Amino acid sequence: MIEQKFSLQPFPSTKSLLNLKIAGNISRNGNKVAIRYMLEGDLKEIAIAPLSNTPSRKHELWEDTCFEFFLGIKNFARYWEFNLSPGGHWNVYRFDGYRQGMQEETAFENLPFNIQNQADGLTLVLDVDLDKIISENQAIEVGITTVIKDKDGEVTYWALTHQGAEADFHQRDSFIVKL
Repeated sequence: MIEQKFSLQPFPSTKSLLNLKIAGNISRNGNKVAIRYMLEGDLKEIAIAPLSNTPSRKHELWEDTCFEFFLGIKNFARYWEFNLSPGGHWNVYRFDGYRQGMQEETAFENLPFNIQNQADGLTLVLDVDLDKIISENQAIEVGITTVIKDKDGEVTYWALTHQGAEADFHQRDSFIVKL
């Protein structure tokens, strides 16, 4: 099993940032990936969707507070974007290349994950089997990101690294976790 810890950094901005910390870990065991996000700080200032009794696939989750990761196969242009809302909703998109050919990844019919929400922290844990999209022997590269929307509607973008002049989670050179 390969496991790595991570800490996300906000995109440099003139906005006043909330006092937050986003960290976690990601691991791969065979073709199963487990990712755990821990959001700590003053959560009452963050717009967090209430937990749904019927989580489902939804579009444009990135317009609100959303935990994301981008997964690509080493030396291939194709990659996937996983979106996980603290409200329980989710989606997975497949891209043929940098922001090209976006389509819903139908290999996943559901994507159950666990959420624990307390006053000073939120934990989100996902275990996903990648057998339907890649083979176990393929090396993968991962970019881990989060979109945070505050109660005033301001959005900040968090990632392992920011490679461009603008926040852009799709840049392949930001997929720096190797599993």
